[in-house]
Amino acid sequence: MPRSVNSAVDKALDLIEIVAGAESAPRLSELADAAGLHRATAHRVLADLLRRGWVQRDGDRYLPGVAVLRLSRTAATDALVALAGPVLRGLCERTGMMVNLQVLETDRARVVDAVRPGRLAMITDLVGEALPVHRFAGPLALVAALPEAARAPYLRVAEADLHPAEALRADLAAVERDGYALEHGRADSLVASLSRAVPAHPRCALTLVGPDREFGPASLPALLAALTEACDALAGLLEGA
Repeated sequence: MPRSVNSAVDKALDLIEIVAGAESAPRLSELADAAGLHRATAHRVLADLLRRGWVQRDGDRYLPGVAVLRLSRTAATDALVALAGPVLRGLCERTGMMVNLQVLETDRARVVDAVRPGRLAMITDLVGEALPVHRFAGPLALVAALPEAARAPYLRVAEADLHPAEALRADLAAVERDGYALEHGRADSLVASLSRAVPAHPRCALTLVGPDREFGPASLPALLAALTEACDALAGLLEGA
């Protein structure tokens, strides 16, 4: 029985939903049967979806296309930003530091949101920027939380920038041991940052950013305690979402 055949849009959406929800990549005949369409009709609609990137082919089977994956990533990031907003604002108010939210991408971490107090207006928030692991605390914290085998793409970016591989591996080992990443002036001599990965999915990190002189031994324990509490709070929100 047809699922919904009232319009071309219905047919296209039915096929996208079936492909995206399938446990294994379906063939044309399976898609046509599941959508209640003639094979010729399903083939014609799938051809349009292939052209627009909503599905892709692997031999005679169909998989979600890059358009679906892009939309999924965008929606997930938007939801994460909305959920994390109160946590970022609370951490900013508590510490007086800029707070940013980063998520892992293929070989870098991207800043997807930031809250900056007025006193730190001179420090750029880097929202939208993709940051390499060897220059910033956020990516360092995130990559250190990955299994060893999953770190290679991030290490290659550093190696391409002529950053010593052994030094970066030592930094990652220290972050994995300590549970946080601290950068003093690696990207900017006057700015420091402190970051922790949030123990939840999607994998993300909260980072405190401010004047280097305010991240000394006397102030670091309080900053780290506030950051840890914020990460745990965000993890709880993500687990309950």
